[in-house]
Amino acid sequence: MKKIFTLLFVMVAFSVFAQEESTDDKLSVGLSLNSDMFFGLNPMMTFSYDVSDTGSLTAYGIQWGAGTGSAWGQWTEFGLGYNFSAGDFDINPQLGFTFGSLLSSGTAQEGIIGDGIVPNLTVNYDTDQFEGQLYFGYYAALSDNTEDTQFTTNYLHYWLNFGYKATSYFSFGGHVETLSFAGGSVNGGGDLDGNDVYTGVGPYVQFTKGNAGMRLSFGANIADEDDGAIADDFYKLSFFVNL
Repeated sequence: MKKIFTLLFVMVAFSVFAQEESTDDKLSVGLSLNSDMFFGLNPMMTFSYDVSDTGSLTAYGIQWGAGTGSAWGQWTEFGLGYNFSAGDFDINPQLGFTFGSLLSSGTAQEGIIGDGIVPNLTVNYDTDQFEGQLYFGYYAALSDNTEDTQFTTNYLHYWLNFGYKATSYFSFGGHVETLSFAGGSVNGGGDLDGNDVYTGVGPYVQFTKGNAGMRLSFGANIADEDDGAIADDFYKLSFFVNL
């Protein structure tokens, strides 16, 4: 555990001191306020520091505790990564860590540092006419903070959307998103089976002006309710600004 957080410190220090131009010219910041039918409110902030014409160091933080995550030990996520551009694509692999109790004890215990580890990938696509995004993240328990019969948990979260820019301020398209419970380990022996929590499918609409905007995605949850899925409908709203 200490080696992991030492590595995080070294990566942050490198991003601070490896400066060749003014910070203002090389640093980008983004803030998004997201809310959906499962997680509730989950604000996210991102940072990007250019280290070359096609690459940048990245960092992000998510306050899951603002929504239903408040019952998960004020679940909090922080991560670092590297973004590189290839044509119309921005490809950003990152490694995140969670603080709380969802993964380390299935919310049965208090929140802890090093609750889970989150390898994740975001791919953005952007042209004059089209836009799209792919996200894939695996939430794995990094610590076991359970007592007898309690269990750790793991999750898989991914989405894909693609849309058309009808005007300079309005775009629309389709969105598919899945959250799956990927099983866990029971204290005392045995493993838990996985299931889909939701699979949302439907359209989205987005309005933007300059670097600010909002997006509404909505549709049906097609996951099987008999398999543990929640809700019949899917909806997600995001307000965002990039500086």
